[in-house]
Amino acid sequence: MQTALAPVLFLPHGGGPLPLLGDPGHAGLTRFISNLGTQLQQELSKPTAIVVISAHWEETIPALTANNSTHLLYDYSGFPAESYQLTYPAPGAAQLAANIAEKLTEAGFTPQLDKNRGLDHGVFVPLLMLRPEADIPVLQISLLKGLDPAQHIALGEALAFLRRQNVWIVGSGMSFHNMQAFFRPDLVSKTQIDAFNQYLITSLSPERDYAEQADKLRHWLDAPYARLMHPREEHLLPLHVCFGAAKGSPAELLFNDDVLSKTVLAFGWF
Repeated sequence: MQTALAPVLFLPHGGGPLPLLGDPGHAGLTRFISNLGTQLQQELSKPTAIVVISAHWEETIPALTANNSTHLLYDYSGFPAESYQLTYPAPGAAQLAANIAEKLTEAGFTPQLDKNRGLDHGVFVPLLMLRPEADIPVLQISLLKGLDPAQHIALGEALAFLRRQNVWIVGSGMSFHNMQAFFRPDLVSKTQIDAFNQYLITSLSPERDYAEQADKLRHWLDAPYARLMHPREEHLLPLHVCFGAAKGSPAELLFNDDVLSKTVLAFGWF
């Protein structure tokens, strides 16, 4: 791994709090993210902050949490009582939010600072595995409601400066997110999932230059079974933000394994 730039990570966050509750269908994912966190802690310097783009926050314009303390949004229902007692007392990053907002404005966005919103489970679930110490300031950035892939790549490109400031960028979503199919195995086959995943893998191949990779991600609906994998693409678009933020660094396939019996991917740029 190179250490000149902070890492960019696209991570699957699984189903609600299940990765943290010992769910067998998430065992591989929990082990992967926990081991990745240990590896990064051993190989890289302590980050100055962690910026997370979660599939679970959408606004018309880019919004950023801008408080110096954080609280959690338990934005799930029907889980055991312990899942509503989870804590992640990381500090916030109000000044960093203001700095990012300035860069987003320069890039043609109209960002807003949100001083009230908490961190949703797309943030705290993976971070409890990746950085359980909760000792790094955390800031969340929303997706854009239009769900335009080109806009999300551009959003990522505007965040690329953070890597030079030793800020980790994490996209939290899922490469597969057909909720019905998690409960009905007959709806989607492994062959179909593998075909879609291969589109993503080859799209990010180092054999393609950045412009070619961007074109493939902008046209992700051309992938086999794309709409079957994502009836709505909010869980895929954090990948586009990560891609833009990595700005030409080669992608590494970090995880290609089952979550709830569906194969999902994780990528890293180092």
